[in-house]
Amino acid sequence: MVNQDRGLVRELVLADGISPAEVALVHREALRVLRSGIDVAHLDACSDGAWPPEVVRSYERALSLARKAVADGERSRRADPGMGIDIDVRDDAQFERLLDLAPHTINAEGWRGCQLVFGASDSGTSLWIAVTQEQEAELLSRLDALNIPSTALAVRRRDH
Repeated sequence: MVNQDRGLVRELVLADGISPAEVALVHREALRVLRSGIDVAHLDACSDGAWPPEVVRSYERALSLARKAVADGERSRRADPGMGIDIDVRDDAQFERLLDLAPHTINAEGWRGCQLVFGASDSGTSLWIAVTQEQEAELLSRLDALNIPSTALAVRRRDH
């Protein structure tokens, strides 16, 4: 895939065979690598299972972001309070909420302009990212430092 702003990008997906703890780390490290290239992020504060205790505070704060957006008139009162919460990735506190919840949510997205660059879904079992060669190298280096094999990610195969 070619991105007009950043040149050639590869689509990577989460591969099978790594532990749930490693899956969460892969999601988080992918977001850290992609952060500077994400203009808009959205998060669903909804999971197919119970939120891990260590992220419950982030879950509550994400819901408070949605309530604030309603109070500020930026979000419809009729909108599901836990769905499509806007996350400002430039704000460290909001970015931390995204880092905590993305590995467990039914859906989180990061966009650069009109191009999706990060997608997490299915309560942590699905991850898709579009990365440049430099971002891929940085991500693999970060994963290696955490003793997560490079095989945790695979190039997305396109069915024709």
